[in-house]
Amino acid sequence: MHLSTLLGPIFSIILINLVLSGDNAAVIGLAIKDLSEDNRKKAAIIGAGGAVLLRVILTVIAGVLITIPYLEFIGGVILIGITWSLISGNNDEANVKSDTTMWGAITTIIIADLTMSFDNVMGIAGAANGNTLLLILGLLISIPIVVFGSNLLAKVMNRYPVIIYIGGAILAHTSIDMILKDHGLDLTHYLNHTTTMAVSWGIALVVLLWGWMQVRQASGEES
Repeated sequence: MHLSTLLGPIFSIILINLVLSGDNAAVIGLAIKDLSEDNRKKAAIIGAGGAVLLRVILTVIAGVLITIPYLEFIGGVILIGITWSLISGNNDEANVKSDTTMWGAITTIIIADLTMSFDNVMGIAGAANGNTLLLILGLLISIPIVVFGSNLLAKVMNRYPVIIYIGGAILAHTSIDMILKDHGLDLTHYLNHTTTMAVSWGIALVVLLWGWMQVRQASGEES
């Protein structure tokens, strides 16, 4: 595969993983806030490391599963719901509780991350389109950024909400693309490549415009 054809999907995988991992900063912070300073660092590193390992395994499995007829369609539909949850501001960090022991905090981080990682798994697997090399490259680049820069990432996303909607637009494109290219439905037999691209990116543009309107509205209310 030529390098130029790898860059687009890899960029999508990285951005999807970064945007959908924004809540991980809150998860880690809430889980370790009652620990000593030394144990906080250990719990954050070990917990994030364990969560990352499990996520890679789940994502590789998902990348294989979506090549089965109709599963890509189902994954695309689920991803639409995940996209809406992301851009409408629904998340699960409020359900994460702090722990007073290091291993308790580590367990909390891993379990909470897994319950919140389905969106990452489906989004990244969809963007990789069953290509394990793309999937691994994208994760290898983005995971260290997520683990070591999660707090900064959360601050940037809070300050510039449009980043969330850019990620939502990419997810919307990915979900529609998964549905249209499902082997069982075989919709690409009836739609040419240009039409398929127009539909998926058209919906992505709608999501981005909607997000831009939400950001403008929020800015107007604050001023």
